[in-house]
Amino acid sequence: MTEIAKGVLGGAWGLVVGWIVPTTVNLALLVVFLLPSLQGLPLIARLAELAQGRAAVAFLVGALLLGLVSSALQTPLYRILTGYLLWPGSLYESRVRWHSERRGILDDRLQRLRLEARAARRPLPPAAAADMSRLRDERRVARHFARDSRRSSPRRALLQEHLDRYPRDPRQISPTSLGNAIRRLEVEPYERFRIDLTALWDELTAVAPEQAVRQVDTARTSVNFFVCMLYGHVGVILCAAVAAASPGKDLLVVVTTAVSLCVLLPVWYRCAVTSTDAWHCAVRSLVNVGRKPLAAALHLTLPSRLADEREMWDLVCHLSRSAYEGGPSPLDRFRSTVDPPSGSGG
Repeated sequence: MTEIAKGVLGGAWGLVVGWIVPTTVNLALLVVFLLPSLQGLPLIARLAELAQGRAAVAFLVGALLLGLVSSALQTPLYRILTGYLLWPGSLYESRVRWHSERRGILDDRLQRLRLEARAARRPLPPAAAADMSRLRDERRVARHFARDSRRSSPRRALLQEHLDRYPRDPRQISPTSLGNAIRRLEVEPYERFRIDLTALWDELTAVAPEQAVRQVDTARTSVNFFVCMLYGHVGVILCAAVAAASPGKDLLVVVTTAVSLCVLLPVWYRCAVTSTDAWHCAVRSLVNVGRKPLAAALHLTLPSRLADEREMWDLVCHLSRSAYEGGPSPLDRFRSTVDPPSGSGG
């Protein structure tokens, strides 16, 4: 049934599930729990009068419009949560330092566990022994070791997942957990193949296999859902604050609703961060299987050596970001003399 619905909705599936459905949920919370306390406000009273007799239609239209607006504003909404918009400079820098330290501690904790396991089997080489001695003397790592050493393999894998949600390059660290989780999937293709997704995203999704592109859309839809739920809860909480300041008899309901939604805010945020794991895997798959058809579509021959391929994509990204300067180009040696096959996008 889900696949049938996806087939019917087509490209609108991500819009409906990612933005309209959570908006509908939040609007329902507003109507059920807060509307009686807000009806004393002139604007709300006027809207209720206009919707009289057509409440269901007004509710659906409102949910649809708010969902479309949220989808249109998703870029600034994401940038606020990732720390790129409306963040004071001092707060931005302090949170970057905090996440950099946290990433370093996670890395050291896992490294010590691996070294201790190796040392239990055989003597360590001098370099590894020096690393283990340093980690044993590191107080921030030592205070976690007793607990980490008792962790089962699945729980250690969860610790590795937390580390994997950070970019490998410390210079790419963002001030929020969601920002770091998204940043790692943006920079990983460049670290591996020198493919800048910012420069080549449209070309890559135009020629990559349809299934790979669909997986990316589906994975991002889950993140969109939780982000929209979070922002919707914030909107309902603000309405609850207005309702609490207005004369009414449902103050207990209003306060309970606001407190419950405040408790859920970090839950939705954590769910959004966790959902980026599937998004990351989908983007990695898209790049892995889409590089060859992208090269063919750009009339390039994919080199057999990885070092040469990295050089080629670096030149392609540079050409996409800057104007052509004329004359011979280092990219010429990767140009193909064979026309790309039609329908190379799968």
